Amino acid sequence: MSDPILTLSGVQTDIAQYHILQGVDLTVPRGGVTMLLGRNGVGKTTTLRTIIGHWQARAGTITFDGQDITAMPTPARARAGIGFVPEDMGIFSDLTVEENMILAAASGPLDSARLDWIFSVFPPLKTFWRAAAGNLSGGQKQMLSIARAMAEDRALYLIDEPTKGLAPAIISTMAGALRDLKNQGASILLVEQNFSVAKALGDTVAVMEDGRINWTGQMAELANDAALQERLMGLSMEAH
Repeated sequence: MSDPILTLSGVQTDIAQYHILQGVDLTVPRGGVTMLLGRNGVGKTTTLRTIIGHWQARAGTITFDGQDITAMPTPARARAGIGFVPEDMGIFSDLTVEENMILAAASGPLDSARLDWIFSVFPPLKTFWRAAAGNLSGGQKQMLSIARAMAEDRALYLIDEPTKGLAPAIISTMAGALRDLKNQGASILLVEQNFSVAKALGDTVAVMEDGRINWTGQMAELANDAALQERLMGLSMEAH
């Protein structure tokens, strides 16, 4: 994982009059899972949305797969190979599961082998393939949201709190799907408040505070050091 797929250098992002990102320096290695951790409100979601282009960086540079994408519009970033799973899921409730997936496969028809794999990690999507997405349970909607990003092979997946508010059994299914994606060699930048999931999936980690990255390292190092967790985030991962 020595070759970075994504680099943020001095990235600053404003939302209205608020200076949210205040000089983010972040490197995401190619292959494996990078966790983006920190207290609520420190800029994690804004970081993901700036990378995909929903918010425009006021300063700094974003380099993806060797290309400067700082000024690139969101659709072009998606076509370049970045998949995004927002915290609010971003599915089309009035469309069927099938129609949601077809729209997500922008480059052409759904690949049957990839679809079979998605059904293997998220079986309810096959069961409700022709049902309206709005009729799915909360956990099933989250499965569909992630499956939409997985509809095509992406170079980088940005995933924002995929297990938030889900029951333990659904969290286990979600973690298993992300582990499977990781084992295929995918690069993932993952915001996650469930520390047991972060510990199980993460290879590297960046911790945010006040719109900046204040610590980076190996996930195992952070997971095994309660004092470091307390210093960086004000809590112990073992308690969550």
